[in-house]
Amino acid sequence: MYLIALKMLVGDRGKYLGIIMGLTFASLLITQQSSIFTGLMTRTYGAITDLSQPDIWVMDPKVLFIDDIKPLQDTELFRVRGVEGVEWAVPLYKGLLKARLQDGNFQICNVLGLDDSTLIGGPPQMIEGNLSDLRRQDAIIVNDIGARTRLAKRPKEGGGKPVPLQIGDTLEINDHRAVVVGICRVSRTFQSQPVVYTTYSRATVFAPRERKRLSFVLVKAREGENLKALCERIRKSTGLAAYTAQEFKDVTYNYYMKYTGIPINFGIAVMLGFIIGTAIAGQTFYNFTLENLRYFGTLKAMGATNGILLRMILLQALMVGALGYGLGVGCAALFGYLFQGTELSFRLTQDLLFVSAGAIIIIIIFSALISIHKVMRLEPAIVFKV
Repeated sequence: MYLIALKMLVGDRGKYLGIIMGLTFASLLITQQSSIFTGLMTRTYGAITDLSQPDIWVMDPKVLFIDDIKPLQDTELFRVRGVEGVEWAVPLYKGLLKARLQDGNFQICNVLGLDDSTLIGGPPQMIEGNLSDLRRQDAIIVNDIGARTRLAKRPKEGGGKPVPLQIGDTLEINDHRAVVVGICRVSRTFQSQPVVYTTYSRATVFAPRERKRLSFVLVKAREGENLKALCERIRKSTGLAAYTAQEFKDVTYNYYMKYTGIPINFGIAVMLGFIIGTAIAGQTFYNFTLENLRYFGTLKAMGATNGILLRMILLQALMVGALGYGLGVGCAALFGYLFQGTELSFRLTQDLLFVSAGAIIIIIIFSALISIHKVMRLEPAIVFKV
């Protein structure tokens, strides 16, 4: 019986391929848009991921997300260091500063100022140069993508490709000379600005004059210390906000989910893929069943029960569902592979594979139910009609 069901399905090539194409499109759109959404949201807290050394981030209580900088007084650093359970605490400057390129154009850069003595919070991967080179005069380290795109040297006369920024090149950051001493690789920022590392003292010179310049305090807990308990002690002792790295990621993620249009825009695209896939697969599968009612009637006349026919239809639905899901996910993965290293944010995770599979299962179950209803009410006598 099951072999007959598969032969019935494959025998009608047009509808067979039509159902698979509909499910492939639905799987592709759901997986692709979900992966782009996940990649984009991952970028919102990329700086937290890159700074893996600290356990806790301390900041102004009114900070809403990683780029919502509300500076603190430098004395807050010493108050945090005095809290029981803190192994070390270092300052971090983070801000958007304007860099003047050699051709006279300006570019906003995401500048990170690291503790002068320890350089904690440096880039996760150095491509050229060493992190210790930041101790040189006017030294900065630039991320590789920024060096070859927005900060690249453009030919004075039209034509020709931009020349990537290299070690030894100079910029002006807020009218201060900055010398490139290294190229690094970091997570892309949400706005895709170039990322520039320097020391904390030099970053405060680059930045506009303000009474408060300390953006965050990075804290390492003593071995065996409960991080949430330490966060609570820091809050009570200093009045500042203190989050573990994961909590700060969640705070940033939740802000973008709540106060931006990103979720609804991608949600609409995913929903359209689901609805279109359901409509195409459901209608095609229903028409396929209508055209094969005589065969189902014959099987009923030969003694096949409704249960057997139900399992046959479910087998057909599962087969086209598996093929459509596999092709759709494969196309989405290929899409992400082809565009890796570009501005496109794409992050295909295991959870998204399960989400896409669940959506396809719902589509094929809905499609099968439409057909099953017709087959269950079928009278075997239909095979004797002319």
